[in-house]
Amino acid sequence: MRSAELTLLVASRSIAMALAAALAGCATVMEPLQAVRDAMAPSTVSAAPATAPATAGATTPRGAASTGAAGSTAAPPAAPAVTSAPADVAVSPESQRAFDDAARALRAGQHADAERRFRSLAQAHPELPGPHANLGLIQRQAGKLPEAVSELETAVRLSPRQPVYWNQLGVTYRQAGQFPKAREAYEKAIALDPGYSAAVLNLGILHDLYLNDGARALDLYGRYLMLQPSGDATVTKWVADLKNRKPAPITVSRKEKE
Repeated sequence: MRSAELTLLVASRSIAMALAAALAGCATVMEPLQAVRDAMAPSTVSAAPATAPATAGATTPRGAASTGAAGSTAAPPAAPAVTSAPADVAVSPESQRAFDDAARALRAGQHADAERRFRSLAQAHPELPGPHANLGLIQRQAGKLPEAVSELETAVRLSPRQPVYWNQLGVTYRQAGQFPKAREAYEKAIALDPGYSAAVLNLGILHDLYLNDGARALDLYGRYLMLQPSGDATVTKWVADLKNRKPAPITVSRKEKE
């Protein structure tokens, strides 16, 4: 069994939307922590298909993949944007600037400042799921899993049709040892976006390492590989390992895609 965990840096999903969409909807999650954007655009505003440049990073073994969309080795391909937040909530230019300031702080590694800014935004605009999603990622990175779960649960409650939020919640549940809840969250992400390969891979890893269901894991790894036009040598090796694996205790050595 491998000793290193698969680390997946996450690419952002780009959305072609009006100003309101920037604070509301299609998530853009990046590692190290960057902002998750909510899409709260009216239903008449259409989102362009998300594009996801490949980002750095897979090391070796399977770890869970956590994020919103990426497209090369071990990185999920782009999937259609989902916008489902309330259509009657206007996002002011001031709120947009506040979000951008928080996102810049996060990109600069100023997590305490970013947390303060996102928390202030969440208090001022409790209808927006994105600040809660970002607070969840910040808390998770800080090892505060109960707080991270709470924030991400709030995000999915406010915007239940965002597959990225469900995937991030699944990663957090898995880290908290809540494996049935992690499975349910990943499955919801996939139901919303069947082409969301990060969630497919994460669910496969969950079945492989934590639920001891090799047959289901193989099915999900195969599905993930079908979503990778350029293939994924790492996951292909996992499939071979799993097919040849003899019953034995499993050493955990994978990390989710974010």
